[in-house]
Amino acid sequence: MKFKLKSNYSPKGDQPKAIEKLFRGLESGVSDQVLLGVTGSGKTFTMANLITKLNRPTLVISHNKTLAAQLYREFKDYFPDNAVCYFVSYYDYYQPEAYIPHTDTYIEKEVDINEEIDRLRLAATSSLLERNDVIVVASVSCIYNLGSPKDYEKHVILIDKGKKYERDEIVRQLVEMQYERVKSNPERGQFIISGEVVMVNSSYANFIIKIEFDGEVVSELKRLNNVTGEKISDETSVFIYPSKHYMTNRDVFKDAFRQIDNDLARQIKALRVKGKNLEAYRLERKVRYDMEMINELGYVKGIENYSRYFDGRKPGDPPYTLLDYFGGKKDWLLFIDESHMSIPQIRGMYEGDRSRKKTLVDYGFRLPSAHDNRPLRFDEFIERIGQTVYVSATPAVWEIKRSLKNGGGIVEQLIRPTGVVDPGVVVRKCEGQIKDLVGEVAKRKKRGERALATTLTKKMAETLSNYLNEHGEEIREKFGLDEAIKVHYLHSEINTLERVDILDALRSGGYDFVVGVNLLREGLDLPEVTLVAILDADKEGFLRSETSLVQTMGRAARSTKSKVILYADKMTGSMDRAIGEVKRRRKIQTDYNKRMGITAKSIVKPLQEGLGREKREEEKKKESNFEKINLDGLTPEDKRKLIRKLNKEMRQMAKLLDFERAVEIRDYIDRVEKSLC
Repeated sequence: MKFKLKSNYSPKGDQPKAIEKLFRGLESGVSDQVLLGVTGSGKTFTMANLITKLNRPTLVISHNKTLAAQLYREFKDYFPDNAVCYFVSYYDYYQPEAYIPHTDTYIEKEVDINEEIDRLRLAATSSLLERNDVIVVASVSCIYNLGSPKDYEKHVILIDKGKKYERDEIVRQLVEMQYERVKSNPERGQFIISGEVVMVNSSYANFIIKIEFDGEVVSELKRLNNVTGEKISDETSVFIYPSKHYMTNRDVFKDAFRQIDNDLARQIKALRVKGKNLEAYRLERKVRYDMEMINELGYVKGIENYSRYFDGRKPGDPPYTLLDYFGGKKDWLLFIDESHMSIPQIRGMYEGDRSRKKTLVDYGFRLPSAHDNRPLRFDEFIERIGQTVYVSATPAVWEIKRSLKNGGGIVEQLIRPTGVVDPGVVVRKCEGQIKDLVGEVAKRKKRGERALATTLTKKMAETLSNYLNEHGEEIREKFGLDEAIKVHYLHSEINTLERVDILDALRSGGYDFVVGVNLLREGLDLPEVTLVAILDADKEGFLRSETSLVQTMGRAARSTKSKVILYADKMTGSMDRAIGEVKRRRKIQTDYNKRMGITAKSIVKPLQEGLGREKREEEKKKESNFEKINLDGLTPEDKRKLIRKLNKEMRQMAKLLDFERAVEIRDYIDRVEKSLC
């Protein structure tokens, strides 16, 4: 199937030239090119046009989950008939396994998996096996160990209507694919058997596969809605994909266990030579237990640390990652979005992971094979990628040099389709910066506009936000506002999907002002923002480098009324270069508008639905009244039914991103379960 781009507008400004130049380079086999596109110039639309012209499977890597979510939504709008997938880390909370020697503290791996993101990850890999018209928008987690795609593909079941199958064999295969058999109401990754019917609630899609037998023949094959149970479609054949990415092939168990035994004996001996008898004892117990569990169930918590043995990899061999699922395609295209941030992040992941694992191995918590459950090294990543376009408003030296070396170059996209030019920049003293900023935000609120401010620390972001909230009424009266300024802070301690919520609320008017640290820089598409303020702009460093300043200023580059204020007591080299680059771009943009007779218009962009938030506001109103239930009046069976119902509601609230409500329901489930004891 071909990619079909659906849009109400066509390429404008210098988009057509950029698309054509990049296309010619890709068609002629150029391996690396840079798209230097200013904020608001439609870089995503340029990428979408390239995908359509080339008709290749595409991977888009972003360094940030929030930006990946935004790109995912944009590409889904552009390609509603194609497979657009989202692949980011599925942890809402992640505490990696670790050991702190000087306090003798072992920290067990603790995770809180987001079921919806897990489903989307599995949907991405299943789509890559099934079709070519696939776009995967991923975070840099795509370079982490994922398990062998060959083993994953071996476990896929194909069911054809009208063919003979042994029902028990299908059940055995489902169990090997990590699906759990239950008695009723199968949830995601579960299945039930009812007479001649097998119903599988898929782990990778929002449907149930109903397989009905007439003797040994599959007589009916249907897809059902996994919430209502209503029929979606009749099928002549269906693929059922594994419930997890880590699949163990029992055919290799004997050889894998032999290798584990040999490595265990070798490591125990090495530890004892060093006088580490406790560590040797600890390791033996741990590995023996894990082997028993894998042999019995085919899975154990932390199985990824043994993945090398089951994948057939040698010590030091790179892990299998999402890139290997693309590697099976004849040609595929890679975009690295905000490459000046994404490339350094990819480059640095390996060493950080290895340092933590080394301590676990040295103190007998893991075999050395744990080192091979890792992200790719940078050189391994480069070996595995195909033709690549590095996308950034401020590309770094590395990608520019690589593109020039490999016959590509820099393709500039400086003209915005609406004619908006880069914002004017003013520099003001730091003394009194908060009062001055509040006044500027108040002006925007009166005009129905929004504002952003960046601080150097999380604490300062929270402090500024709290200050405006605490003095809201005083500020309202001083500036003659109809209501107080609505403000929220934004930093890395706010979970991924909540960040998207906050930014959507900023656009819709739920907030007038958002204060953040470095999360407000790359890729955020906020047309309503007309003011960007950078506090302490003269504090040289990562957050106030030339690149960071240019990117931050770009948040205000979608409105004709926009302005950037740098609060600083001195002009640093970074500030001078950043302001100079903005002036260069403004001149090119202004000259183009005069030459073409264009009157600049502010960008208008409709709000998009958030990830998995269909009819969210309506659903949030449908809160259950479980708090009013008299538990003492329920039988044990009634309580078990209530627990099943509440579990469904909790997952629904989490899917709708109403995490506070989900936590309330979870706590009440605990109460009901305790009352059963």
